[in-house]
Amino acid sequence: MTCQMVYHNGNCLNTKKPFARACKMCIEICPYHAISEYRQLNAKKCTECGACMAVCPSDGFVDRAMDNLHDYLFTGQDIVLNCPLAIPRGFEIPCLGMLDRDGWMILMLLAEGKSVTIMTGVCAECEDRQACATSVQTFKQVHVDWPDHAAIRIQVRPDKETVEPKTKEGRGSAVVPQVNLTGWRQKSRDKIEEWLPSLAADDTYTVPKYRQWLIEVLEKKKDGKIPFRALSVAASCTNCGVCAAICPQGALQKQEERNLDQSAEDPAKEEKIALLRLILEPQKCVQCGRCVEICRSQALTFSLKLMSHRLLTGRILIHEGIPRYCSRCGKRIFDNTDLCLVCSTSNRL
Repeated sequence: MTCQMVYHNGNCLNTKKPFARACKMCIEICPYHAISEYRQLNAKKCTECGACMAVCPSDGFVDRAMDNLHDYLFTGQDIVLNCPLAIPRGFEIPCLGMLDRDGWMILMLLAEGKSVTIMTGVCAECEDRQACATSVQTFKQVHVDWPDHAAIRIQVRPDKETVEPKTKEGRGSAVVPQVNLTGWRQKSRDKIEEWLPSLAADDTYTVPKYRQWLIEVLEKKKDGKIPFRALSVAASCTNCGVCAAICPQGALQKQEERNLDQSAEDPAKEEKIALLRLILEPQKCVQCGRCVEICRSQALTFSLKLMSHRLLTGRILIHEGIPRYCSRCGKRIFDNTDLCLVCSTSNRL
């Protein structure tokens, strides 16, 4: 059986831009240790719980049936999602574990216009209960941040009548009958199935699918707003611009205005930046936290903001400042001081 989870190498933050501390969230969250250090997926261990997909901020891991799920959510009337252990009454998802923060908010926004029901089996008896519990915690956090969201019904309806085991191909599509293969044909098929999950997908995009869907549904909501974790800049910012340089999503950009009045008589003198602006594109930001981690002055934080479709898809000026230069030698400094390191340790008056 072909594993439904696929690795998009081009979407991985580690591929987009190198960082001192590589992201290993998918490896650390997997309860079955099915993901290797090189993001190779072991199909024999993977249960398609979706935990890797939910924690990956940039769609490094996604489910093959995502496009089918999109069509079901946006074209159907009432929405019914069921896990493999529940009574099949709608679109089958592998587990609640595949829903991240954006995924839950999509369902909440859709629930404003139609019924949204999630049917599960007895999660406590399921091997994927750890992934489910993580997703439930995410739902609770969204509920705290957005208490007046539309209601989503969650029903425990185990499928006690099913005799034939569910196949991975059955999710989001017609169930394919099992075929018994023997000899070399069976061995060849097993080998192909072993290779498939390890192949990197060539589908690369900046904005994750859940975020794309969130923007799509929010666009249809007049005056609709959602709680979004947006980047904020404190007054302690030294205007170094490293945060924009380290952003793997290109969500944070810097604009520099040069001092055109610099004297031509001293070409060796460093050209000064008169003004630096930081521009945030919220739709691209996946809250990976690299900018916060790299900031020496600890000026960056994430805080909840109510955002409309216009703000979420726009470009927001979040900081404007003047870079600092050494008062003695004129070289640029990246701390809130008046002298660079060389001049501050020199005995020259």
